[in-house]
Amino acid sequence: MMGTGCTLVAAIGIAACGSSSSSSSSSSSSGSSSGGGKSLTIYSSLPLQGTSRGQSEAVVNGAKLALQQAGGKVNGLNVTYTSLDDSTAAAGKWDPAQVAKDAQQAASDSNSIAYIGEFNSGASAVSIPILNRVPLLQVSPSNTAVGLTANVPGATPGEPAKYYPTRKRNYGRIVPKDTIQAAALVALMKSDGCKSVYVLNDREVYGQGLATNVALAAKTAGLKVDGNQGIDPKAPNYRSQASQIHSPCFLFSGITANNGVQVYKDIAAADPSAKLYGPDGVAEAAFTTNEPAGLQGRTQLTVATLDPKAYPAAGRAFFKQFSATYNVASPDPYAIYGYEAMSVVLDAIKRSGSSSRQSVIDAFFQTKNRSSVLGTYSIDANGDTTLTTYGVYKVVGGKLVFSKSIKVKPGA
Repeated sequence: MMGTGCTLVAAIGIAACGSSSSSSSSSSSSGSSSGGGKSLTIYSSLPLQGTSRGQSEAVVNGAKLALQQAGGKVNGLNVTYTSLDDSTAAAGKWDPAQVAKDAQQAASDSNSIAYIGEFNSGASAVSIPILNRVPLLQVSPSNTAVGLTANVPGATPGEPAKYYPTRKRNYGRIVPKDTIQAAALVALMKSDGCKSVYVLNDREVYGQGLATNVALAAKTAGLKVDGNQGIDPKAPNYRSQASQIHSPCFLFSGITANNGVQVYKDIAAADPSAKLYGPDGVAEAAFTTNEPAGLQGRTQLTVATLDPKAYPAAGRAFFKQFSATYNVASPDPYAIYGYEAMSVVLDAIKRSGSSSRQSVIDAFFQTKNRSSVLGTYSIDANGDTTLTTYGVYKVVGGKLVFSKSIKVKPGA
């Protein structure tokens, strides 16, 4: 789910709380389509409050830039973009009821043609079935939980079939799934000399699934997993669990909003020599700016983003344009995923040759060898990208600093 120059520092906005629902639009349209009129609306649903606010705003701005560069039109049709908030101030993160409300808004709009989101895998578990019944194309810029697309290790009983009541697929993602992230994490720990690792997970769809994938990847790589235990995200501290962990390396499989900072504080205090690791779920400002200075440099995170210098020419050009457009020196790494999510949606509409929702879905799943800002990739029958590279970041001075990239072999 986050995340760049040999030393590009990710400038991620600090989380804050605003109103419990918000939306904004760019471009304009008129008329009614139900997939066949003279105007179309693309929605996004992302947590614009709480710990993921900075990343979500970057996704929104990236999407706006892509639509702006397309002239607000595709196949002669006007395209409107409406940004929705799937979080609430009370939750401080995505909220199931708000997610359902966003998805239902898009589903009931006769002009809607696609939906970008959710940011969190657990949120997409709520919205996919709603949008599948329309059906409406859904593209996530950040979901990694394997069960959303495939019945493979890491998925829970009934996944992914329970998300697709029509038995046809309408959902895909442009980031590598957690079998890839898990393999990258294990490769990183092995390269750092870890002989064993202890895992705590936050019990959400994403955290539990990734923890399972890590355990499987570790077994294949010969890395011992000393334990994989769930936490209570609302607990005041984790000193008791930390005192029982005696592994040289530690991984938290979860998101910042589920008390991630406290988990690392207590683990590090219990064992000052433990090497600390985390996934994209904690690779955000709400984590890096709140992690104690004494832990920084010890914590390494994997994110499906790269050093901007490692992106193809189109990707490097994107970062320059984004910086100029939004006056930010170091764009949040997720900005490029917002841009590509919008771009691949517009491309699917264009290739469909119509504004038929099903035709657009079909075109998306026919994406092959797409030359994009992320590099060249295809979308497989499950809706997964063929990209397999994860970036490794260190927490330094309260920010994420790119360290290296790890390319995972296909099939991992």
